[in-house]
Amino acid sequence: MKIAIATVQIPFITGGAEYLASNLLRELTERGYEADIITMPFKWYPASSIMDSILSSRMIDLTEVNGVKIDKLIALKFPMYYVKHHHKVTWMLHQHRQAYELWGTEYGDLDKMEDGSRVKDIIVKNDTKFLAESKGLYTISNTVTDRLKKYNGLDSIPLYHPPSNHKEFYCNDFDDYIFYPGRITEIKRQHILIESLKYCNDNIKIVLAGALDESYKQKIQSIIKENRLENRVVFVGFITEEEKRKYYANALAIYNGPYQEDYGYVTLEAFFAMKPVLTHFDSGGPLEFVKNEHTGFVMEERPEELAGKIDFLYKNKHKARELGLNGKRLLEELKVDWNYVIERLIT
Repeated sequence: MKIAIATVQIPFITGGAEYLASNLLRELTERGYEADIITMPFKWYPASSIMDSILSSRMIDLTEVNGVKIDKLIALKFPMYYVKHHHKVTWMLHQHRQAYELWGTEYGDLDKMEDGSRVKDIIVKNDTKFLAESKGLYTISNTVTDRLKKYNGLDSIPLYHPPSNHKEFYCNDFDDYIFYPGRITEIKRQHILIESLKYCNDNIKIVLAGALDESYKQKIQSIIKENRLENRVVFVGFITEEEKRKYYANALAIYNGPYQEDYGYVTLEAFFAMKPVLTHFDSGGPLEFVKNEHTGFVMEERPEELAGKIDFLYKNKHKARELGLNGKRLLEELKVDWNYVIERLIT
């Protein structure tokens, strides 16, 4: 069986979506399917560029290659889930969020573009129409499923999948630092974590791994400087997967407090490493796994409240261990594994 994985990519940027596509390709190949990833470059500005991408995706022919039929299409991202195919299954990472839950927020941009309102309406109309063509409509989380129902009236089934190399995560100790790996940017809200340090026990530090967005750097640096936190916030930049697992293994807890995340590998990686997760009531995807006082703590996006939970774990490391173990057990109960995902996508 020939399977095409259809997605988009912003050139020179690799993130969770790219890892998911690669992992899906590997899992399909290991099970004997002939699969390949087919990508389209995506540019979201100006608003007219989005219209060009929508038109392009409808014109792409993925029914056959070299005269041989492509048996199934698994579409992952907007607007490649518009591609026409006789056996299209959509496993949605997310829609174009700027037209939905980010519209009108501090994290949105389409609402601030010329002709943005018209393009937003076109996206919603096309999503509702063309996603309904799918023989199976799945998402990566309940959060994405709920959005589809709320904005488009479409029913879908969430399929949880594990992060890369999930079996290699482990727990070693509970040292005096909070860890976060990933892009350091406004919507991930690491500034809340950093600001919480001024209310925390002086022994607690923060370790951040990943690229720091230039647009976010001044805000982060100002908080650190104003509160004299230079020796307590550690930026380790890009690290290897082995180094990342080591940081997880020895962290006191993991912070994952984005605004309306779709899924969030950080939460799952934390639980595979048996570490508790700190998040917020409006963080989206992480809330599907972080159960307050059972696998971590859920709170308002207030640095003082976050500091209180961190200090509690610092004084009660046995509780941190208990919460982390509960997280690992939860993933097992939810069947966060590839066998279940592939079975549903291929059926």
